[in-house]
Amino acid sequence: MAETSIEWTDVTWNPVAGCTIATAGCTNCYAMRMAARLEAMGVDKYIGTTRKSGGRAKWTGQIVLDPQALTIPMTWKRPRKVFVNSMSDLFHPDVPADFIAQVWATMAATPHHTYQILTKRPERMTEVLSVAEFAVLPNVWLGTSVEDSRVVHRLDSLRQVPAAVRFVSFEPLIGSVSGAELLDIHWAIIGGESGPDARPMDPTWVDEIHDACRRAGTAFFFKQWGGRNKKATGRTYRDQTWDELPRFSPTC
Repeated sequence: MAETSIEWTDVTWNPVAGCTIATAGCTNCYAMRMAARLEAMGVDKYIGTTRKSGGRAKWTGQIVLDPQALTIPMTWKRPRKVFVNSMSDLFHPDVPADFIAQVWATMAATPHHTYQILTKRPERMTEVLSVAEFAVLPNVWLGTSVEDSRVVHRLDSLRQVPAAVRFVSFEPLIGSVSGAELLDIHWAIIGGESGPDARPMDPTWVDEIHDACRRAGTAFFFKQWGGRNKKATGRTYRDQTWDELPRFSPTC
């Protein structure tokens, strides 16, 4: 567990480490850089998860399961919003369904927390969660990342996921998603890419998402403009901050 500066959550919880680059949104993934630093610090579960390529850390595709992390949320007495696997993807094809079931059991046993699970693989999320052993938990939000129009189809897959709350992270937003349908998506997070190689975000793309949210009744959360210095660019949109949360969460 780690306290986090991510605006839409309280803590991160990583029972899995390591990932694989999937699409263009992964190019400058912060988790690759963080995993490389943690490996250099000798944190066992990150050893072998990255390699250097072109002077930058890249995922190797190695996935590490951390059963010892499964009980960590049970030690937290105060309710928290918990971002699950900020350093991986719970629905990566190399994460076994029986391990995902153990993560599910922890979340079921700690209903005072709200869990936020984000994947770039909503098709597998649907496949895994459609069996009887995975109950729809009211304290679990399920989401997918959409960085541009090439992966808008992930929203259709997300709509098939049995969930109390569905959300989409348009981050890093590197292209227009004009025409994205947000029906039955309860929450949208919007953010520009940050860091030394950040790709710019056009304000028009944000306008498109804001309008889509208003049409669908989807909560709108503007995280950041991003850029090389995200603190300088800030997170004000249309002269205000937008911190809307889904209406269906038991802890909102």
